[in-house]
Amino acid sequence: MPNIKPVSDLRNYNDVLKDIGFGSPVFLTKNGRGKFVIIDIEEYEKIQETLKLLSELSDVEKNSER
Repeated sequence: MPNIKPVSDLRNYNDVLKDIGFGSPVFLTKNGRGKFVIIDIEEYEKIQETLKLLSELSDVEKNSER
């Protein structure tokens, strides 16, 4: 179940931060709409590595089609 909180809960940011874990982001809303996501730093780094790998694979695929 997604962990969704209003951005105003950041006034008590310690309560928000304790709910964040790997694979368990906190989604923040503003005026009832999704605005921000807070994720664990290890998860962020894994996402960045995955994006880099996918970009490199895409480049290789484009070059092999030529």
